[in-house]
Amino acid sequence: MDLVLRLTKLNVSTLTTLNRFRLFTSGIRWRNQRNVHSYTYNPTRTHFFSSVKGSFSPTSLCLTSTSRRLNICVTAFKPPAQRFTVIIQPRHQIHTSGSLRAIPAPFIWLVLKPIQKVLAIILGRSIRKWWRALPPNKKQLFREWTWRRRWHLAGAGAGFMFLVSLFFLTHLDESPVTGRTRMLVFSRENFIELGKYTADAYMEEFKESLVPTSDPRHQAVELLVQHLTQRNQDIAEISSVSWNVHLVEGPTVNAFVLPNGDVFIFTGMLEAVADIHQLSFILGHEMSHALIGHAAEQASLSHVVELLSLILLTAIWAICPRDSLAVLGHWIQSKLVQFTFDRPFSRKLEAEADQVGLQLAAKACADVRAGPVFWQQMEIAEQLKGEPNIPEWLSTHPSHLNRVRELNRLIPEALELRARCDCPALPSTDPRVTFSQNVQLILEDAKKQELMEKEEKIGKEKAGVVFPLPQTAPVPAQGA
Repeated sequence: MDLVLRLTKLNVSTLTTLNRFRLFTSGIRWRNQRNVHSYTYNPTRTHFFSSVKGSFSPTSLCLTSTSRRLNICVTAFKPPAQRFTVIIQPRHQIHTSGSLRAIPAPFIWLVLKPIQKVLAIILGRSIRKWWRALPPNKKQLFREWTWRRRWHLAGAGAGFMFLVSLFFLTHLDESPVTGRTRMLVFSRENFIELGKYTADAYMEEFKESLVPTSDPRHQAVELLVQHLTQRNQDIAEISSVSWNVHLVEGPTVNAFVLPNGDVFIFTGMLEAVADIHQLSFILGHEMSHALIGHAAEQASLSHVVELLSLILLTAIWAICPRDSLAVLGHWIQSKLVQFTFDRPFSRKLEAEADQVGLQLAAKACADVRAGPVFWQQMEIAEQLKGEPNIPEWLSTHPSHLNRVRELNRLIPEALELRARCDCPALPSTDPRVTFSQNVQLILEDAKKQELMEKEEKIGKEKAGVVFPLPQTAPVPAQGA
């Protein structure tokens, strides 16, 4: 750094100032062109550097710390108006340790979540044991005390509900793209930081099955993701994130995007899609989860519901006369929370990701009409595999048929958006119509094949053709 100082004299006050910061308390030396002088600080004397009055261009002043780990030399040049340009050059670099990454708040909540439940169970059992240990007269006195203060207790409950409502109102946020009002306890930035830890864990898990970046499949997916992000740069949540693609070798038909922009897609998904338009919709759907911040939103709701359910959990363990009944009540309470809050909310977020993903694909000039076709293909594939048909209210995702119905409703709006983005015209043939016709032909061929086999069987029966029975060896009689 460059400083401009007016140097007159170096006396005890100056040295005392240096000593106050405990930087340089001994070993001061200075030099000019002709001589080198040493100076040892003595606090009882005032010292002037008379040699500085002469011609000294340049002149250096070196200060050595008491630990001799740091030397600083000051070189002065005499410019006009009796001002000196002072250049301070440390002889040894000062190294500091790297900054530590703070633990994200959602990670702390995930660790504390089971501990909270254990504490609620312990508290409930303690209340039950305390109540059982009370003699009958004290139980009656407690009931009378509670009845006398019923309005105070009701006021405390009302105050608690007011605080909960205030907490809810002060944590409202507007969802990107859709503008939906929602509650956020954890910010999207918290989950972006958590996504980095999660990405490292997935990279370690899939390290043996990651497809190299030189593979054409990886390059195709990476180009498609880049195209989606470039065509949607007007969305701040997309332009502010670095999107990285990881292709995993495996038959699983799945893809997911972490909040920090890491895209994980299995090769099974590449085999399941019919064309690049369907893949654009799938990637747009998964990227929508990240840009909207669905992970933070879902964790926020789960956090609030979990805190409120702790009160119910404590009451269950306090009221139930036996631990077995308390465990049963605990299980019923967890299922009620799961099917009343968690899964319906998850289905809502999936439907919103379908809507936003359709918009991202439309702005990327994909044929958005291929989106519903993908879910129709998935429905038929599951039926052919004989997989059980799970009711929608038991699932975290909408059913395939409901997704097809909702996407067909959103297609006209998505086509209008695509037309406004200077995209080339779509072919006149609608892929939904083509798919329906192909399915109809397949079903008709299957029926014809079934009728032919039935007619062939009837014809053979009329002709008297009897299939030979399997020959079995005669069983020898006993005693023969």
